[in-house]
Amino acid sequence: MNLPNRLTMMRIILVPFMVLFMLVHDIPYAYVWALIIFVVASLTDMLDGKIARSRNLITDFGKFLDPIADKILVISAMVCMIPDGYCHPLIVIVVLFREFIVSSLRLIAASQNVVIAAGKSGKLKTMSQMLSITAVLFLLSIEYAVDLSIDVVLIANVLLWITAAIALISCIDYIYHNRDMIKEM
Repeated sequence: MNLPNRLTMMRIILVPFMVLFMLVHDIPYAYVWALIIFVVASLTDMLDGKIARSRNLITDFGKFLDPIADKILVISAMVCMIPDGYCHPLIVIVVLFREFIVSSLRLIAASQNVVIAAGKSGKLKTMSQMLSITAVLFLLSIEYAVDLSIDVVLIANVLLWITAAIALISCIDYIYHNRDMIKEM
């Protein structure tokens, strides 16, 4: 259990706390706490990969768990936004669709001893999701303290629909770049 893997585990452990703050609005400064937890968890995603590569600490456990931790974090945040209208359910469905397709491609590739590394479109997808969720949580944190007089629901949905579009484009990109493997099935 090296440092990058501990950071990945920490990201997963933080998720229930973020969910609690996002769903229980009676807790003082709930969205502020959710924002802090989400940002810290997102930073662990950046750090674990950099540390693993720079110190040659890449492990099979880390390769397996890191993308799962990202999905748990992002999808949990999006699902928690659904009840208050900050995230349309179709956004979550699109994101889940993309994740199932890409994960399936990776499993098929692994059965053929091929590794499908995260591509630029996948990294852009993750970055857009984390930035959008951070922005929404930031707006909700400010709205708690001050009356913003802006439509946070609209802004949140626009940002998250953009991330859904990027997720769909990323899915198409993964399918296109691995079409030869798919044809061999």
